[in-house]
Amino acid sequence: MKIKTFLISILATLQLSAQTYQEIHEKAIFVDTHNDFLTQTMEKNFVFDTDLKGKTHSDLNRMKEGGLDVQFFSVWSDGNQSNPYNYANRQIDSLDAVIKRNPDKIVKVANSKELLKTVKQHKIAALIGLEGGHQFENDLGKLDALYNRGVRYITLTWNNSTPWATSASDETNPEGAKNSEGKKGLTAFGKQVVQKMNSLGMMVDISHVGEQTFYDVIATTSKPVIASHSSVYNLCPHKRNLKDEQIKAIAKNGGVIQINFNSGFIDPTVEPRETAFLEKHKAEIDSFVKTGMFQYDAEESMYRKYTDESYELRAPFDFVIQHIEYVINLVGVDYVGIGSDFDGIFQPPKQLDDVTDYPLITKALVEKGYSEKDIDKILGGNLLRVLKANENN
Repeated sequence: MKIKTFLISILATLQLSAQTYQEIHEKAIFVDTHNDFLTQTMEKNFVFDTDLKGKTHSDLNRMKEGGLDVQFFSVWSDGNQSNPYNYANRQIDSLDAVIKRNPDKIVKVANSKELLKTVKQHKIAALIGLEGGHQFENDLGKLDALYNRGVRYITLTWNNSTPWATSASDETNPEGAKNSEGKKGLTAFGKQVVQKMNSLGMMVDISHVGEQTFYDVIATTSKPVIASHSSVYNLCPHKRNLKDEQIKAIAKNGGVIQINFNSGFIDPTVEPRETAFLEKHKAEIDSFVKTGMFQYDAEESMYRKYTDESYELRAPFDFVIQHIEYVINLVGVDYVGIGSDFDGIFQPPKQLDDVTDYPLITKALVEKGYSEKDIDKILGGNLLRVLKANENN
């Protein structure tokens, strides 16, 4: 029996090696659950269907070049805009305009059936993830309206808390905000939000939320959850990452963890080195801020100006694969995927410069000996399973 199993394994390996990683990548449905390009549109007036190489991680043609099939576009707000709901709708308007101009390349889809049809037509299937529950302004009617505009997941908090859910940043800060009930976690209204999302067929995203909020969600939801752009705490102890018990809880729930590319979330040496880099250039950053530039943009300009220094801050490419494999070794291959956070991060890992480099992930998985079936799951199949499980058929 052992000899038979060994021979089957050898045959499978030979069959896989007969295909190039490019062929495997092309055949798979590649899903990225988190791209922040729409924020770049709002803040820098970048237009998605133009050539933005060297300016952004993403544009429409480069997504096609990278073999991307399904993109969840992040609609972001920290709640500090004068009208977060309108701000969200303006971002969706910008995506709709791109889609209207490029019907041969990209289509907004409402469900997994439409998604698969679009992929078969060799077009990008576009969906929306709301990053920060501030954007429906505590109004479940507005949540309905956002669902009707294509929102298929909500990241319950951003770094800051909503009145009804506490964030990872706040829960790990002794001075951090509590929810409107004066506690950590979900309020009664927060649980109602989760239940409403379940009833709509909208995935609950636990990236950015605190541990208490996380466990309150797991206890409340009737559908599988996602972590749209998170990595592994045990490899990189960052407050945004997931601890082993959380990863196990997501697997038990039937959900999926989409690994984030941000260097500071995958390599524990990056954040202290970034702090030193920004301190070194503090006078220059401060001078930009005095002219009215946002702190975030002033810091980003340093990464662009001092390219040799900033390149050395980036995590090794293999760290992405290590985080993927950690989840696989802990809970199995059915619970991990890709949530790059492109255009929402300064520093992706080395070699993953932009969306054209996605095939390198497939190449690394082939070299690690993963079967084509398992690679298909990692690149998108696992997320598609969770999306379908959330739908109300």
